[in-house]
Amino acid sequence: MLGKQDEANIRISSRMFSLVIFGIVLVFIGTFIIIVASLVLGGSGNVGGIIMIGPIPIVFGAGPNTTYLIVIGAVLSIISVILFIVTNRRTRLKEEV
Repeated sequence: MLGKQDEANIRISSRMFSLVIFGIVLVFIGTFIIIVASLVLGGSGNVGGIIMIGPIPIVFGAGPNTTYLIVIGAVLSIISVILFIVTNRRTRLKEEV
């Protein structure tokens, strides 16, 4: 049988899982919209991204405005790492109390 503490942790886990699934669905919807828009409007496409393997970033891109996409991706990656560190520290402080 689960106590109140365990039930709260399970609800948080299911929320986080739901947010992850929602994020994945949004990525697929956004990709689909971009593909359809480029096919319908006949415009050129730009691709850029960053893959983080531990602390090592792998940067790639193609197209005329790739530099802007890579800079935006790098900024978002840095913000994500900072948010991860901050939330991890807050969680540890709450567990110690």
